[in-house]
Amino acid sequence: MRVRKICMIGDFAVGKTSLVSRYVHSTFSEQYLTTVGVKVDSRILELASGDQVKLVLWDIAGSDVLSSVERTYLQGAAGYLLVSDMTRRDTFDTALGLQNQAEQIIGPKPFVMLMNKQDLAQETDMDAEKVTALQHRGWRLMPCSAKLDTGVAEAFAALGERL
Repeated sequence: MRVRKICMIGDFAVGKTSLVSRYVHSTFSEQYLTTVGVKVDSRILELASGDQVKLVLWDIAGSDVLSSVERTYLQGAAGYLLVSDMTRRDTFDTALGLQNQAEQIIGPKPFVMLMNKQDLAQETDMDAEKVTALQHRGWRLMPCSAKLDTGVAEAFAALGERL
């Protein structure tokens, strides 16, 4: 079985920890807990081909710019999930900047951008033109909700297939 390091990157309070918790443990908590440093978890993913890959998920503390410590956490990553909050447009813009930084640090690696908190879609603050432009550039953008467990497993699977 192949083992792949995957980093979760995004701004503060976008739901990175909730997404990992939902995917790995099938749980969700309304309580917000700030990640300090990094939290590592894992889950085995069965690919469409029938092959299995163990995803080692590094949930990196939220920030709008990667610090030298966070840059170190990215080393060795096979891919990453960019996470933004659908209700806060600034987190989408932050994710774009973080993607650029990640590519400078580890080179071009597979990634998927998650637009979390789909359960609050009525409060969305997304720039539809930006989303469409990124999709035309080949980016995989996926709405999801850690709270309702919609699109979560699909997002991890999409990244797994890109690996």
